[in-house]
This record gives sequence, C-alpha cells and structure tokens, in this order.
Amino acid sequence: MENVPEFVQSFNPVYYAIPLFVILVCIEMVHAKMTGSARFEPRDSFSSLAMGFGNSISAVLFGGILTAWAMFVYQFRIFDIGFPWWVWPVAFVLDDFMYYWFHRLGHTVRWFWADHIVHHSSQHYNLTTALRQSWLSPLTLKFLWLGSVMILLGFHPLVIGIVSGFNLIYQFWFHTEAIKKMPAWFEAVMNTPSHHRVHHATNPVYLDRNFAGVFIIWDRMFGTFQPELDDEPCRYGIIHNIGTHNPFKIAIHEWVSLFKDMRHAKSPRDAMMYLLAPPGWSPDGSRGTSKQIKARWQARVGGEAASGEEVAADPAPQVAAE
Repeated sequence: MENVPEFVQSFNPVYYAIPLFVILVCIEMVHAKMTGSARFEPRDSFSSLAMGFGNSISAVLFGGILTAWAMFVYQFRIFDIGFPWWVWPVAFVLDDFMYYWFHRLGHTVRWFWADHIVHHSSQHYNLTTALRQSWLSPLTLKFLWLGSVMILLGFHPLVIGIVSGFNLIYQFWFHTEAIKKMPAWFEAVMNTPSHHRVHHATNPVYLDRNFAGVFIIWDRMFGTFQPELDDEPCRYGIIHNIGTHNPFKIAIHEWVSLFKDMRHAKSPRDAMMYLLAPPGWSPDGSRGTSKQIKARWQARVGGEAASGEEVAADPAPQVAAE
C-alpha cells in the first residue's frame, strides 16, 4: 500500500470547524435579536443541538466499523490514484456529485428517509438546524454501496473523509434566513441560503428540490432545481410535523412508523414498497408522496388559473406524505 502523508492520517477538518460553528450560531442569535432576520425557539434549538451532540457520539461508536469496511473495500480498488496534488479538487467535486445522489435517495426511498427526516424535522430554519443530524445513519447501510464507489475507483478512504468534511463544513452556513441572496454568479453555481431554504420547505412547489451539497449545478443538470420565489415564503418542517422536542423521539419516530407499516402490510409486496418506495407511499394512495402532492397542487392551481380566479399561496396540503 502506498505511503499515506502524515497530515492525511491525522487531519479532520470538522473538528477544527466546531468552534467556528459555535461562534456563528451566537452571531446569528444576536443578529436575529437585533433585526428579526432569523427565528429561534429555545426548545427547538436545544433539540437541534442535542441531535448534533448525539450524532458526534454515533460517529465515534460506529467509526471503527466504517473505517474497517472502507479499508477492506480499498484492497479491491481499480486504480492506484495515490496522493498527487490534483486528487484533492477532483475528489472534492466527485464527492459532491455522489452527495447529490446520496441526498436525493434520502428523499425518495423511505428506508433512507427514515434516517434523513431528522434533519428536516425542525419547523425553524437557522444555523442550529444544520446541527440537527441523525444518530443512526450507519444502520441504513448506505456505506456498503454508495459509500464504496469512490473507494473502488482508487481514492484513499482518508482523502474521501477529508473532502467530505469540507463539504459538511460548507453546508453549515446556508442554514439561515439572515442571508437573502448572494451575487447572481454565486447563486448560479453554488448552493446558498436561498437555494437550501427551498430544500427545507414543505410548500408543494418546493418539495424534493435542490438536493445539492456544495454545487447547485447538479440540480440544474438533473432537473431538480427550484429557485426561491418572492411570493411563496418557505414553510419549514415535514408534511406531518411530529410535535415534539424530545431528541429520542426525533431520532427514532420515522423508524417506528416504518416498521409499524411493514408489520401491518397485507402482502410481502406492500411491506417492501413501504420500505423502498418514496415517503408517503401507501397501497391505496391515501397518504400521498411528494409527486402526488405536487400533481394535486398543480391541478388545483392550474384549474383556478384557467377559471380566472386569483391564485394565492397554497396552504399546507391536506393529503400529504410522511
């Protein structure tokens, strides 16, 4: 095996960023108090911080397993890429491309949504929301296949870990309402607060849009981009908000719901569909996936526009996904 540079062996960018996260949260709170440009609710913020703390503990507990798997897969790499200077920008862009699909599956396959829903469970949007992360991500087994692609190509697991850390750091700052728009050239290429507010919104027009981590170009390329609309304020949370600030309930509520649905399924096919179909799928269509919600909204808005009625901002959907 090639020699691993010393800094690669010991460098974790996220650890160095934690003090910056704390400082920025405090600045946003003060700025929000003075200007009203962001909204905080103490219990909600505490829950987000608790989820972030639990995620850090989870990373320690499962870290050994994930590292062992990564090094096992690395034995079967196709190319010996090593550590030349160009590996870092290439790995960063490729990792962000993988993140886009990783994230998109997190919204379109309920097994993965059961984990990712934690991040969307807050009805507020501020920098503490960025810290609201799952405790059980390794249990989805995403690392077995999606997490192995770049390793099989020949990127060292430690390189992937470092660029993924910088990707995560970048994603912190745009969880805010305090920043409205960045310069047009930046909005065209990079993910921004405006783009990511859309991603966290439950308005039908915004559902399942803007999955990017760093580069919004992936959404533009694959047809999932939606700009934030001046006349459509974002409503945050999930379609059926869980109504609790209890971190343990936030961490497991969708897992409980998923397995309950599977246990009461009337056929093996229905059980598998509850597991692998989009969130909100049900045999009789009574709940509604994001696509169904959007289609009903578009039909309603289109009908109102055709009849010459004034079309107002759509209220919260009555038939909704999980």
